[in-house]
Amino acid sequence: MREAYVTDMKMLLFLATLAAAPFLMGAAPMLAGEPPQRRSDQMSALQARKTGAPSLREIESRVIPTMRGAQYLGSDYDSGSAIYTLKFLRDGTVIWVDVDGRNGQIVGRTGR
Repeated sequence: MREAYVTDMKMLLFLATLAAAPFLMGAAPMLAGEPPQRRSDQMSALQARKTGAPSLREIESRVIPTMRGAQYLGSDYDSGSAIYTLKFLRDGTVIWVDVDGRNGQIVGRTGR
């Protein structure tokens, strides 16, 4: 019985080493980096903030209180349209609220 345990532990150690190999060989920065589109969207949002557009936190502070009974899941930003999409969950239904990132106005909503 002990031999089976030792064999299982050796296999587990081997698999853990195999999984860690890219990080040990210096590939971690490439794997851990943000996708290029996400970096671009973040830079666009930062530039908009510099021109007086509301921050995501300001937008959240306006929208979240209007979504009583819904759990806030997070947001996405589309730099092409300057739209934040805030995601909520209520009674098993996902609700998306689209907000203009230039002025903070709600421009669309799907779900109930």
